[in-house]
Amino acid sequence: MATVTPWEVKGSVDYDRLIKEFGTKPIDEALHERIKRLAGKDHHFLRRGVFFSHRDLDWLLDEYEKGNKFFLYTGRAPSGPVHLGHLLPWLFTKWLQDRFKARLLFQFPDEEKFLFKEGLTLADANHWLEENMLDVIALGFDPDLTDFLIDTRHAGMLYPEAVKVAKKVTFSTVKAAFGMTNQANLGAIFYTAMQAVPAFLPSVHAGRKVPCLIPHGIDQDPHFRVTRDVLPGLGQYKPAAIHCRFLPGLSGMATDGKMSASDATTAIFTTDDPKTVRRKVMKYAFSGGQATIEEHREKGGDPAVDVAYQWLTFFEEDDAKLRRLHDDYKSGKLLTGELKQVLIDKLNAFLTSHQERREAARKLIGRFIIKDSSVFKRY
Repeated sequence: MATVTPWEVKGSVDYDRLIKEFGTKPIDEALHERIKRLAGKDHHFLRRGVFFSHRDLDWLLDEYEKGNKFFLYTGRAPSGPVHLGHLLPWLFTKWLQDRFKARLLFQFPDEEKFLFKEGLTLADANHWLEENMLDVIALGFDPDLTDFLIDTRHAGMLYPEAVKVAKKVTFSTVKAAFGMTNQANLGAIFYTAMQAVPAFLPSVHAGRKVPCLIPHGIDQDPHFRVTRDVLPGLGQYKPAAIHCRFLPGLSGMATDGKMSASDATTAIFTTDDPKTVRRKVMKYAFSGGQATIEEHREKGGDPAVDVAYQWLTFFEEDDAKLRRLHDDYKSGKLLTGELKQVLIDKLNAFLTSHQERREAARKLIGRFIIKDSSVFKRY
C-alpha cells in the first residue's frame, strides 16, 4: 500500500482509494464540461484526469456565475531545486489565472522544511526561496495579478490571523491529521495554522468574503482539511480545492508514486541541460518494452507502465499525437528508445524556453513580492 502524506509519497498510488480515504469528490464529466464552458477552453490536464478530485469546486463556480470572483492560492516550500513534478499544479494555476483573470496568492512558507527536515537551515531555505521564485515567474504568471507571500518576511501580516486559526485547532487534531507524535517540535505543530492564512487573508483586508480555489497535489490535502474545518468558525468561506495526480519518478510508478528531489536519478530539474535530460531519460526511465527488438516488434510494449509514455500524458497536449504514440508503441512499431527520444525532445524544448525566461526573471522578482497589505483590497 502506498504512503501519501504532506511530507512523503511512496509506492503505487491508488487515486480512487485516496478519494474515499480523504473524502474528496471525483471530477466527473459534468463538472469538467462546466469548467470548460466557463473557461472558454479545455485543458488536457482535465481531459486526462491529471486533475481528478476536488472539494467544493461546484460551489465556487456557482459563486463565480453570481459575479463573486474567486482568487487562487498555491505555493512552494523552498528546500531544494524545482523539478518537473512541482510544475504540474503551477501550470494549471497559470491556465486558471489566464482563463478566469483571477488573482493569485502564491505562498512561500520558507520555514516549513526547516521545521520538518533535518539538516536544512533557514539560510538554506532562503537560498532556495530566491531560486524557486525564478521558476514560478518563468511560467508566465501575470505580475499584475500575482502576489508572492513569504512567511518569514510577511510574518506581520500572517501571524495575527494564524493565531486565530491555531486557537481553534487542538493538538489531538494535528496528531490525527498529520500523524504527529509528542516528539514533534512546536513549530511543526503550529505550522498548519500559517498555511491556512492565505486562504482567507484577502477576505480580511477586502472587508468581504472572497472565494478561494487551491490547486495542489492530493498529498497536501490534510493541511486544507484542517483549514476548511476551522474557517467557518472565523466567519470565513471554506476554500475550494482541486487536486492533481503526481508525476512519477523515472524509475516507475510502482516504486516512485511521486518524483522526489532527493534522488537526482529519478527527477528532472528545471535547470537540467539537454545532455543531462537525455542521459537521465535514456538510462533511468522505466521501460514497458520487451527484452529485444525482435520480441518488441512481435509483442509490442506496455504504455501503462512505460515512464516515457506516462510522462507524455502530462506534457504532450496533442491528443491525436499521444494516441498515435500509444498505438505505435503497443503494436511494436515504435521502439522504447524511439519513444524516449520523443519525450526527450519534448522536455528539452520546454526547458530551453523555461531556462531563458528563468534567467530574465531575476530582474522581475520585486514586482511579485507583496509590499504591503493594501494589495489585498484588489481581490
